[in-house]
Amino acid sequence: MSDSTSTYRTAVLAMPCVGTSTVFGILDVMASVGRDWEMLHGDQPKPPVFEASLLSLDGQPYSDVNGRKVTPDGALHDFGQPDLIIVPDLHLDPNAPPPREFDEFAPWIVNAHENGAMIASVCSGSLLLAETGVLNGLDATSHWGYCDVIARRFPEIRLRRERILVPAGEGHRIITAGGASAWGDLMLYLIGRLAGEKEARKMAKVYLLQPHTEGQLHYASLVAGRQHNDAIVAEAQAWAVDNYASSAPVAAMAKHCRLTERSLLRRFKKATGQTPAEYIQTLRIEEAKQMLETSATPIDEIAEDVGYIETSSFRHAFRKRVGMSASSYRKKWSTSAPGAAT
Repeated sequence: MSDSTSTYRTAVLAMPCVGTSTVFGILDVMASVGRDWEMLHGDQPKPPVFEASLLSLDGQPYSDVNGRKVTPDGALHDFGQPDLIIVPDLHLDPNAPPPREFDEFAPWIVNAHENGAMIASVCSGSLLLAETGVLNGLDATSHWGYCDVIARRFPEIRLRRERILVPAGEGHRIITAGGASAWGDLMLYLIGRLAGEKEARKMAKVYLLQPHTEGQLHYASLVAGRQHNDAIVAEAQAWAVDNYASSAPVAAMAKHCRLTERSLLRRFKKATGQTPAEYIQTLRIEEAKQMLETSATPIDEIAEDVGYIETSSFRHAFRKRVGMSASSYRKKWSTSAPGAAT
């Protein structure tokens, strides 16, 4: 429940891999609560709701991933107990080892959470929360490009990759947000929760923040690759790229790789996290997305072109994997001429 008389000491974490635009977007919006709407309407400002600081391990200036100099407000261990911690998006190779800073941030986050702090992450910032263990046994989300590696490295976490925002844990004191632009959704959620829905609506209007009510699956590249070293599976994947629309593709894939279907299934699942059938369907839906974006081809023809005998099966598979209907996806993303058949 919100308490408009409270000021929430907020630590926004900083390190060279953190997304600078997200960091300062968060800090700007938090500073605006109770101030900017009032300024625009000639009213007296209210006491600040958030006392937000950008904190690094040592408080010293650093260069971000784009070479811009960033000066934090202070050092992590000088801040004391926060009410709220926010981990912004992290520009990291999802398959690389975590940066050394995680080793010091993680115990600080755990200790603060155990002492009552609320924790939130944006986008790939959930990687740091996953490393701390606070997400174990809970629902969580992340940027679609990081969900596979989180699922593989932290199987105790229940990934809700379709969701933009996931509050979880006792008292919903852990909140994960999806892609980088979901920082706006997170801000509106936190402002509404801690300062009231009226304040959240004001900030949405001041900053033109629009919640991502459709989720994030339709933004995702379904074939974001998982790295592996199985040459046979790599050969199978390469074959599938050119033959996904064929009939009985899994059997043909196994024959091409000189394996039984059972052996292919075992190796493929181990290497990629998907079954061969799931991978084929992923390729089909990804190709359908491209056709919907760039052509006026009727949906039933697209379904046939990518390998579906029945349009109804295609429509069901598309909605399940993309989070919206094929016709809605076309309306949202199409660059083709108006009047495309739906």
